[in-house]
Amino acid sequence: MKISTKGDYGLRALIELAHRYGDGKPTQSGEVAASQAIPESYLEQLLATLRRAGFVRSVRGPQGGHSLARPPAQIQVSDVIEALEGPIMAVDCLDEMSSCAKDGGCAQSGMWAAVRDAIVGVLSNTTIADLAERDRLAQPGGARYII
Repeated sequence: MKISTKGDYGLRALIELAHRYGDGKPTQSGEVAASQAIPESYLEQLLATLRRAGFVRSVRGPQGGHSLARPPAQIQVSDVIEALEGPIMAVDCLDEMSSCAKDGGCAQSGMWAAVRDAIVGVLSNTTIADLAERDRLAQPGGARYII
């Protein structure tokens, strides 16, 4: 399974909003784009998808911007990836709507199901809060300064 830039940038945007969660003011998309090295026009598209999925709240106007719709510890990475990328599948044959060339199953299907389950398990047990903490620790000196 390979996550596209959509999934990568979407997670980065949520991590940035998690760093600012609870400060009481929305963050402008330009700030998120600059801090996370995401093209702003692409970020706007991602934020719209994340808003429709219920992860982001947006406020219009000069004092507007974006914020997380719920605490970062309550946002599972698996839910974000599925909202941005679609169902998490190692191979198409695991999709119930897909037809398999080997009707009745094959030697590989159980293995691919286990791979999918392992990926979903890791992503389901990781939250945006976890990633934000890892991001903070990865910064020089373990600190992030937001102006």
